[in-house]
Amino acid sequence: MTIETSTHLNFTDGRAREALDFYAAAFDGTATVTTYAQLGMPADAPDATRVVFGRVDSPAGLRLMAYDVPGAEGSVASGTTRRENGATVTDQPFFVSVRGSSLAEVRGYWDRLAEGATVVEPLAASAWSAGFGMLTDHFGVTWVLDVA
Repeated sequence: MTIETSTHLNFTDGRAREALDFYAAAFDGTATVTTYAQLGMPADAPDATRVVFGRVDSPAGLRLMAYDVPGAEGSVASGTTRRENGATVTDQPFFVSVRGSSLAEVRGYWDRLAEGATVVEPLAASAWSAGFGMLTDHFGVTWVLDVA
């Protein structure tokens, strides 16, 4: 038996499609999007054009899902993350972790995710990895990237 896990982001600000397209570009993947209207919601309903099912698949193995929470307004994640005295201090419930096989591979993802992001810890060599970094992207999602 085999299972697959995927991070599933819940957008309360109606930006799931924008985020899925951004992540697809960042990871050289493909975004698949289905709207509420495509599954039967009346076309004139307030959330009809929002995403009920969205997924990014990349050839390197990233699987990410997202949708727009119907009737909600706000952001995907709340809270803050920062580094303090060598430790990560956060009140966020999760981070998305991406591990690559080389610094060049991870650097490419980092550079694309960093567009408009807040860097928590710059991507650099660490005691446990040839490259480790943490950032919160412009959608409010905190990413941890490192080299295996």
